[in-house]
Amino acid sequence: MNIFLAGIIQGSIAAEEIHPQDWRSPIKAVIDRQLPGADVYCHYTAHQNSITYDGPKIRWTFDDGVDRAKQADLVVAYLPSASMGTAIEIYEAYRSGAIVLTITPMAANWVVRLYSHKIFDTVESFEAFLAGDECKALLAGRRENQQ
Repeated sequence: MNIFLAGIIQGSIAAEEIHPQDWRSPIKAVIDRQLPGADVYCHYTAHQNSITYDGPKIRWTFDDGVDRAKQADLVVAYLPSASMGTAIEIYEAYRSGAIVLTITPMAANWVVRLYSHKIFDTVESFEAFLAGDECKALLAGRRENQQ
């Protein structure tokens, strides 16, 4: 199973700065515990200095991330606040048939509501879902639709 880890990087910060990325390791650890053997791709890990990119390298990097999200079986999105890039990733992933699970306090947000199969308010509730039968059924349904 291919998993794309999506989430806020720059968000609404106007300067060339990013939000703390310390959320990635705990979420990846949850995935590793509950979905052992899954191949987790983190675009930020592959491009930690992307805030310094410019020109064609920005476009290539962004497009590559969106393409990887579209090809994933499962997209896990972390959105403590709005992120235009993550919104595009989850929209495209959903339209391409990926399962989208979003961890966010923004459950009323239209993009989150429309393009997430399930929304969680905490990492702990996300982990409980991954451990349960509903997650297994959701993932099995996706595999059946691919065949």
